[in-house]
Amino acid sequence: MCLLTFIPASVAPDPQALSRGAEANPHGHGFALITGDRIVTGHGMNAEEVIDAFARIRATHPGGPALFHSRYATHGIRTLDNCHPFRLGGDERTVLAHNGILPKRVHPGAYDRRSDTRIAAEDYLPTMPFGSLDTFRGSRGLEAWLGSSKLLILTVDPAYDQQVYLFGESKGQWDNGIWYSNASYLPLPQRYPVHERYVCDACDDVDLYRVGRYCRQCGWCFACETRFPHCECRPSRARSTRHRASSRQLALPAPRPPST
Repeated sequence: MCLLTFIPASVAPDPQALSRGAEANPHGHGFALITGDRIVTGHGMNAEEVIDAFARIRATHPGGPALFHSRYATHGIRTLDNCHPFRLGGDERTVLAHNGILPKRVHPGAYDRRSDTRIAAEDYLPTMPFGSLDTFRGSRGLEAWLGSSKLLILTVDPAYDQQVYLFGESKGQWDNGIWYSNASYLPLPQRYPVHERYVCDACDDVDLYRVGRYCRQCGWCFACETRFPHCECRPSRARSTRHRASSRQLALPAPRPPST
């Protein structure tokens, strides 16, 4: 899953939301924030320590955009080297973090201990396969390649027009001025939709996940108030004379010729 968080300039992070996201995505954590003409980063496997370090640095440098990432491992081993964010092509001026699963082109091969995002940051994206991110073609190409994934780039490289590039923004959600890539930052009861309570009049069974017309406990029809299969809503149909073919056909003897 992972949780990627974008904190715009002059917005204070929510440590509780970051802690909840880290608890749901416990395989490594990291942050980056722009402080003038440089990017400060931090990584660690202990969520509490990384969040505390991020909060202290953010309080000292509140004016620049920042990101925080908590990893849920899908590719690559669970190690500090695979914690986001990653430098793009090793350049300290540009970092990226990602949520989702990238295309197979950047999946690790045999004996490659790196994650897919790390491979993309170190090997694939530095070649600019889609062109400049500051062009319509380049940004659209990258977003199409990402699919349902989300990618955040922070840079102080003057070769870029912007300091922040957020791809897949519509697939995440904004909450109090902060963007989260999914709902794992929320308290557990709020991460999933509230289901309506359905009570069966026949057996008083409570079903929070009612599917279809009938009570899953006793077969009561909520529409015509009759038990299945005598439901009046169920259309009658003629029984088919066809039968399912057997996977093994019987060998029948050849017909004998008529006797003369």
